[in-house]
Amino acid sequence: MKQFTAIPKKELSLTDWLTFLVPSLTGILLFITPVSYNGDFTIPVAILASGLKSTLQDELTTIITIAVTITGVMTLLIKAIEPRWLNRYPFIASLLNVSAPWCLVRVIGMIFILATYFNAGPQAIWSSATGGMVLNDLMPTLFSVFIFAGLLLPLLMDFGLLELLGALMTKVMRPLFNLPGRSSINCIASWLGDGSVGILMTSKQYENSYYTQREAAIIGTTFSVVSITFSLVVAAQVGLEYMFAQFYLTVCLAGIVAAMIVPKLPPLSRKKDIFICGKARTEDGEVIPEGSTAFSWGMEMALEKAAKIKNPITVFQEGIKNAVDMVFGVLPVVMGVGTIALMIAEYTPVFQYLGMPFVPLLNLLQIPEAQDASTTMMIGFTDMFVPSILAASFENEMTRFVVAALSLTQLIYLSEVGALLLGSKIPVTLLELFIIFILRTLVTLPVIAGVAHILF
Repeated sequence: MKQFTAIPKKELSLTDWLTFLVPSLTGILLFITPVSYNGDFTIPVAILASGLKSTLQDELTTIITIAVTITGVMTLLIKAIEPRWLNRYPFIASLLNVSAPWCLVRVIGMIFILATYFNAGPQAIWSSATGGMVLNDLMPTLFSVFIFAGLLLPLLMDFGLLELLGALMTKVMRPLFNLPGRSSINCIASWLGDGSVGILMTSKQYENSYYTQREAAIIGTTFSVVSITFSLVVAAQVGLEYMFAQFYLTVCLAGIVAAMIVPKLPPLSRKKDIFICGKARTEDGEVIPEGSTAFSWGMEMALEKAAKIKNPITVFQEGIKNAVDMVFGVLPVVMGVGTIALMIAEYTPVFQYLGMPFVPLLNLLQIPEAQDASTTMMIGFTDMFVPSILAASFENEMTRFVVAALSLTQLIYLSEVGALLLGSKIPVTLLELFIIFILRTLVTLPVIAGVAHILF
């Protein structure tokens, strides 16, 4: 590997050290420090989001409906009028002046959310199993997470912490996953808090040219894992909370295997190693120069990053833009795509038919109740919790274990993660997400089945 000669160090002041330490330590506390809350372990940002959700309660669905409606109407107007003044406001232009397909998705999301809010139109749109689930159960949580994660993410991203972690973790992430060391924090934030936080971090770093197209696509579809708390909910749903340690270790093992294999297969392997601006990565910026340790080099880069912060107000403004971008740009996509996916799952046999090819595989792996289990294999593409709901009625514990663990390692589900990825600037399509979902299923199912046979 190419080695770089260390550059001369410039004098760094106490202000530079404080600019790095105070925000970075605050970010660590808020995003990746586990704390006990209501009997569960979570992160402070998730607690703040939960508090906002509890405070607003019934008003939250109204606020979300208004936000999605404003986005739909303004996107249509901008698309129809294309005002000249928009060029003077690049952030508003990037938010509202979208391509025709995304304009259509936002309009569909607006129609669905209005139909659901007012219980108007076909019940298939607004029932509690479709649009009602998205609006009343999912969207309030996402809205609350987006507000705090968007506002506070600059603490992690803009003051040097990622530069330090990049240097420290590159010897792990590069050999195993061919990814920058800084991507490790995406996984940690998702693991302890929420996968949507990891996707938000990945999207912002891709937009700021820290990740290439290939890296952003791999991190977004591989490392934005589900939290420990949600995993416990799934285990409890299928009556296996008494063996949660074995259950979650199985999920982690299968996830690591998938992270090592799936990115080496199409479509992820065909993603270009170029940044959002079109430039190729010419060298690994996280390679440690001769004469430096991983820690010393990471600290040097971190302090230089902190020294570039001249006006904290600009960082705060960036946080506001993050939150606005997610609320107005992503929530309409979640409503539109999530509702359509749940309607297909609820009112058509599409996912039952798609699950049929898994019956022979399940029989080969000697999983009991293979016919019933096959119906859950593909329905997880719509929502991660649906397979465990269906599996709760299975008699065999091993089958419940396999279905529940698989639903967590499949990772791509359209009611949240899939819609968030599609709504971001991370370069993945709906078809690619479906293929990645299939690949993750095929890779992780034998691993989970193997562990299940040992445990049961």
